[in-house]
Amino acid sequence: MIVTYIQKKYKLIVILHIFSYNQNMEIIKKLKLRDFEIGGDKLTIFAGPCAAESMEILDETAKGLKEITDKLDINFIFKSSFDKANRSSINSYRGPGLEKGLEMLQTIKSRYDIAIVTDIHTPDQAAPVSEVADVLQIPAFLCRQTDLLVAAAKTGKIVNIKKGQFLAPEQMGPLVKKVEDSGNNNILLTDRGTSFGYNNLVVDFRAISIMQEFGYPVVFDATHSVQLPGANGTSSGGDRRFVPPLAKAAMAAGANALFFEVHPEPDKALCDGPNMIALKDAEELFKHCKDIFEIVRK
Repeated sequence: MIVTYIQKKYKLIVILHIFSYNQNMEIIKKLKLRDFEIGGDKLTIFAGPCAAESMEILDETAKGLKEITDKLDINFIFKSSFDKANRSSINSYRGPGLEKGLEMLQTIKSRYDIAIVTDIHTPDQAAPVSEVADVLQIPAFLCRQTDLLVAAAKTGKIVNIKKGQFLAPEQMGPLVKKVEDSGNNNILLTDRGTSFGYNNLVVDFRAISIMQEFGYPVVFDATHSVQLPGANGTSSGGDRRFVPPLAKAAMAAGANALFFEVHPEPDKALCDGPNMIALKDAEELFKHCKDIFEIVRK
């Protein structure tokens, strides 16, 4: 009797979720990028190394991820940062810098014919970065910076606003309006966990549905959500064991896209190693996520 009750209750929860999901899908704008759409019936994955450490790392990761996503028929956007401005220590590796970093990203973009997403930290970076990147990403800790949002919007490129760990999902509304009022309706919203006491994050999957109500696709950042900010004193910690279950849960909750930081050898990475997944593990995880993504939409 108890098992039957649980099964019926679970089935009801699933039905209610899909009803809510379908309602949201009616209002979500599909963003056209190159030859695919973000927010449609095909999974989009943002993935790549945290920082542009070297051309060798970028090339190996991009090549591997392109092969995986082509094989699985998943939309792919390559991610890496030319600068990681929010480091725990002044001595932490930040990246090759704007000029060299954009040159490296352009090489990868041309070599593998892939879309690029990268972070910007100051308004003056928006224009030059938009000449290479297809998506301009607003870091979570800068998501409320009006001048940064306006500058990104005015490039006309897709603007991915990562929800600050300190914000409720409802508070993303005014940030969306800053970009819209600057003449840009190509917007993505990304959840990357919420501060839970000191040095810890927790994921509230209600945020996906709540942010979808603003009318734009929602991305779930599975790797930064397992980060332990500043936990190691001079660097952040993390626990990549929890990336797969969180990514799968986000797919079940109706997220439109996923974000992963991926590295050939995460334990040797110069930044964010503890929360990155290994390139060798990406195919299996991506396949499981795609399966759930498609089940929810059926």
